[in-house]
Amino acid sequence: MKKKINITLIITTLLFPRVCKSQINEGELGAWYMYFFNTTLKESSWGFQGDIQYRNWNVFGDLEQLLLRGGITYKPKKTNIKFTLGYGNVTTGAFGPDKSTTTESRLYQEALYPVKFGNRFYTNHRFRYEQRFVENQDFRTRYRYNLFLNIPLNKSSMESKTLYIALYNELFINGQRNVGSGNTVELFDRNRLYLGMGYIIKNGLKFQLGIMEQKTDNWVKKQLQVSIHQDI
Repeated sequence: MKKKINITLIITTLLFPRVCKSQINEGELGAWYMYFFNTTLKESSWGFQGDIQYRNWNVFGDLEQLLLRGGITYKPKKTNIKFTLGYGNVTTGAFGPDKSTTTESRLYQEALYPVKFGNRFYTNHRFRYEQRFVENQDFRTRYRYNLFLNIPLNKSSMESKTLYIALYNELFINGQRNVGSGNTVELFDRNRLYLGMGYIIKNGLKFQLGIMEQKTDNWVKKQLQVSIHQDI
């Protein structure tokens, strides 16, 4: 009897992590619907930027996250680098029929630095540091680096009526790994790889459609991304 119990415990222990991972349907396409805006206060170095993102585990209806974020920007004169100090509020939903959610308040600081190579390669380097206050967890931090690349197709520059290829790769690294109640997270948090097409409707307004593959320590999932980017 003891041997049977021990064997059952061992099998349960080995299989339990896999059961947790299988709760997310990795083969089902998710979708993120996003709006990004940016404005400068007249001709000063100060401005404001933000984004609203409605993320789904499926194409629509199964909430993954609702993210509301905004920050004050500062761009020193005669430079291309832009600094941001901001705040984000994140509501995260469970996968599937479970409608429970958790909330997060997030402070962040970032630096955005554009670099152009040749006539058609427009890159942006974004460094972001986050301080995270997640419901039922200890204080957390995270480091992020995103490399963006836009390549115009029908024109040589990113101007009105331009069709372009959009790519990015963003790496997330956890700071504090102890999140409370004896739980820890890995140093590697996630990676996002994106490929899409964009169209500049007019100067200051563009639209993008693409696919992003997000890889965490526990699962890999593809997300449809639909986004509008506007300079106000």
